[in-house]
Amino acid sequence: MTIRPLVALACSLRLLTAVPLAQAPQAPATITVPYTEFTLANGLHVILHRDPTVPVAAVNVWYHVGSGREKPGRTGFAHLFEHVMFEGSEHVAEGQFDSWLEAAGGSNNGSTSEDRTNYVTDVPSNALELALFLESDRMGYLLPTLTQGKLDGQRDVVKNEKRQRVDNAPYGQAFVELTSMLYPKGHPYSWPVIGSMDDLSAAQLDDVREFFTTYYAPNNASLVIAGDIDIAQTRTLVEKWFSAIPRGKDVSPLVTQPVQLEGVVRRTITDRVQLPRLYMAWHTPAFYAPGDAAMDMIGGLLTGGKNSRLYKRLVYDLQMAQDVFAAQQSSALGSTFLVVSTARPGQSLEKIQAVIDEEIARLQQQPPEAREMMRVLNQTEASFYRRMERTAGFGGKADQLNGYFVATGMPDFFEEDLARYRALSPADIQSAAARYLPATRRVELSVMPATPAGK
Repeated sequence: MTIRPLVALACSLRLLTAVPLAQAPQAPATITVPYTEFTLANGLHVILHRDPTVPVAAVNVWYHVGSGREKPGRTGFAHLFEHVMFEGSEHVAEGQFDSWLEAAGGSNNGSTSEDRTNYVTDVPSNALELALFLESDRMGYLLPTLTQGKLDGQRDVVKNEKRQRVDNAPYGQAFVELTSMLYPKGHPYSWPVIGSMDDLSAAQLDDVREFFTTYYAPNNASLVIAGDIDIAQTRTLVEKWFSAIPRGKDVSPLVTQPVQLEGVVRRTITDRVQLPRLYMAWHTPAFYAPGDAAMDMIGGLLTGGKNSRLYKRLVYDLQMAQDVFAAQQSSALGSTFLVVSTARPGQSLEKIQAVIDEEIARLQQQPPEAREMMRVLNQTEASFYRRMERTAGFGGKADQLNGYFVATGMPDFFEEDLARYRALSPADIQSAAARYLPATRRVELSVMPATPAGK
């Protein structure tokens, strides 16, 4: 498959004057992101990358713990700590973490998934030491200030977030239902990242302390510092602020048996919404496993842009759907391929599902055309390079270096990551669709309005 537009070749020859042919297009330069890495005696793995484009430094910490490390009956702890970590530590009073950073012109945030919790702190490069001090203090000295009152306060914040984003949000219960339909009880992915109200209410201070002691130690974390930094000076600062933090107990890798549906799992729920919505989901290969990139491409072929197969048919041609979305939701223990479509007024989910089935079957029976592959690959490359242009924030280079290290052990996995997509052929896409999107093994969830339209 040709993955770049061809340069027109001069092909006319003159009898008396030799005109050289234009050169064929050159292969793209190899993508490299230079870095320095080292591990402190306490097990903290550190990755440094210099990018002086703008005078900003990104401090990016991944704790190798997400909701998948929780226990049934004690869910929501990883996300709870995402909040607690901003509420002060032994040498940083409550409220000062944000106020000191903001006074220096910095910003910070955190996020939690099934597989990890990450914290991003972005500051002007001359405020790097402040960011490192704050990050080290909450890593090493948070527990002495974790009181019952602070726990109760952040537990209430998380409960309110759950009410806003899940319980009272349109279609908010859909992903809670999908999770329980896709995974057997007790599987690390069988509960939502935010946890349940009952589990949050039941959490005791000793339970939370034990969770932090187990998973928030330096040997279960990786630290990336990227931006307008001096490598040698930054290493000295890291050693200054992080070396004294004690090592925790070793954490064993999280391992579970692959999950496979034995048939079609169907469910219908009602919600306070105006329009019906259909969710279809399949188990697919884990992040970076063979087949993961092909499923990404299938998502683009189906709904990546106005000319994509499902978007064009459902939204434009047939005008059955308000929207349609398909994507590979990649995770470490196994991924999910998801198709979601909201019906237009008066349209049925059954008809929408029939069109989705037709387009998936077409991919399974016939490989996509080269022009479709080119469109999706161009979109993938453009998105890839846009992320690389940023050093700070979620998805910036600092975050990517950390993610690549955690997933592959290679911080500079940029070239290999993009090569996964460039190497795919139309036949690979057809094979992946046939293997991973069977009509006989999937989840089908319908969300219907609790009150019929017009009443």
